Amino acid sequence: MLSRTADSLYWLSRYTERADFLARILDAAMRMASLPAGDGTEGAEWDSAIAISDQSDAFRETYGIADEQSVRRFLAFDPANPSSIRNCLNAARNNARIVRTALTTEVWEAVNDAWNDFNRLDESMDMQAFVRFIEWTKNVARAVDGAVHRTQLRNDGYCFLRLGAAVERADNTARILDVKYHMLLPASEPVGGGLDYFQWSTILREVSALTAYRWVYRESIKPWLVADLLILNRQMPRSLASCSSSISTHLDQLGQAYGRRGSSQRMANATLGRLSGLRIEQIFQSGLHEFVTGFIDENARLGNVIAEQYLL
Repeated sequence: MLSRTADSLYWLSRYTERADFLARILDAAMRMASLPAGDGTEGAEWDSAIAISDQSDAFRETYGIADEQSVRRFLAFDPANPSSIRNCLNAARNNARIVRTALTTEVWEAVNDAWNDFNRLDESMDMQAFVRFIEWTKNVARAVDGAVHRTQLRNDGYCFLRLGAAVERADNTARILDVKYHMLLPASEPVGGGLDYFQWSTILREVSALTAYRWVYRESIKPWLVADLLILNRQMPRSLASCSSSISTHLDQLGQAYGRRGSSQRMANATLGRLSGLRIEQIFQSGLHEFVTGFIDENARLGNVIAEQYLL
C-alpha cells in the first residue's frame, strides 16, 4: 500500500473519532451546566470543555471568556478551529475522497453523506436543535465505524483505519479523565459529594461506560473505580488498556503483512506491557494527573513514530 493511501485511511478514522469526541465533550458540558452554580463552579464546565479539546490558546485569542455560545461555536462550527466538528467532518470526507477506491461503498457513503448533511444545517440553532445535532454527530461516527467493521476487507487498509481510531480514542479518553480529576471539582466541594458524583457519572455517560461501570463494580460511583475502568480494564472499549491493545494488535498485523517490524511495534508493545502490569492503587500513589499526562505524551510520540514508519 502506498504511504499516502495509508495516511488518508489513518486520518479518516482519526478525524471521525475526533468529531465524535467533541460532540461528547459538548454534551457533557451542557449536562454539567444544567446544575445550579455554586462557589467556584460557574463557567467551569465550559472552561473544562476547551481544556479537554487542547485548544485553549486558540480559543482565548478569538473568544476570550468561555461560555455556552462561544464554546458551542468554537468546538462545533468554527472554520478557523482546525479541530471543530465542521473541520473534522470535512477532513474525514477529503481523506475518504482521496482513497475512494480503497473504501467500500458503505464506508464512503457514511462519510460523504455526513458532510453533505452537515452543510444543510442552520448553525443558529436553539438548544433543542443543538442537542439533536450532538446526537447526529455521534450517530455519524457510529455509522462510519459500523461500516468499516461490517464491510471492509481485513487487509492492511483495515488495519490503518482501526489504528487511527484507536490512537485518537486513547488520547481522547486520557484527556477527559485528566480534566475531570484535575480541574472540574471546585475546592469548596467535597470529594465524593453530590457534585463530584454527578460529574463522574456524566463522564461515564459521555464515554458510553455508565452501564459497564455498574456491571463491573456493582456499587456506587467512586473516582478510583472510574479510573480503573477507563485506564486498566481491557473489556472497556474506550479504556487506555483496550485502545493500547488494539494499537498493538493492528501494528503487529501490519508488521506481519509487510514482513518487517519496527519502532512503532516495539513502542506499542512496551506501552501495553506497562499497562498490563499496573494496578490502580499504584497509579493513584504516583499521581493520576502525572500518569495521564505522561500517557498523552507517549501516545503522541507513538503517533509520530507510526507516521515515520508508515505514513510519510
